[in-house]
Amino acid sequence: MNNSGVSQRLAQIRAKAFQLRGGVWTLLFVAILALAHPTRDSFVLGLPFVFLGQALRFWSVGCVRRYRGERVGAERLTTWGPYAFIRNPLYVGNGMIGLGWGVMAGLVPVLIMAVTFFLLYTVLIVPYEEEFLLGKFGEEYERYRRKTGAFFPVRWPERQEVAGPFDLSVLWISERHSLLTTAVGTLLIALKCFFA
Repeated sequence: MNNSGVSQRLAQIRAKAFQLRGGVWTLLFVAILALAHPTRDSFVLGLPFVFLGQALRFWSVGCVRRYRGERVGAERLTTWGPYAFIRNPLYVGNGMIGLGWGVMAGLVPVLIMAVTFFLLYTVLIVPYEEEFLLGKFGEEYERYRRKTGAFFPVRWPERQEVAGPFDLSVLWISERHSLLTTAVGTLLIALKCFFA
């Protein structure tokens, strides 16, 4: 297969990973739960990561109008709120929730979570989304990408860069599924910890 064929195949894999990201996240949780050997201490230690991850997701979702769907899309380029610090705060929020669950569950689940996060987001989904955003927003996106890290801040933004519209009503529309998943996942680990 030539370079063009490899690139095309990788683009198809990335598109499929984007489509199936919710299902992959569910399978990751099932693996963590199956391997979990939580203790009260590990549960308490992991809980702040889960809360912080969900809080970051709330802040991120309130700054965008639409983020759910099987196809990548964007009505506008969101560069304020948590997006002023990093380009992928929703995925960082997912990572924090997954890290919290992994800490609750034990060392092997933490390692599985870390490897899956790296492969799913860093190798597949983020490059797929960034290609779309670069095609849609061009130089505007390129400027934004130069001043923000994908997963970690590379600088501290000015206050006016962080300020921007936040729509609380979007949380119920777009984030209730994720909140329910986070709550149920945490509850299942708690049940395994306290009643197993």
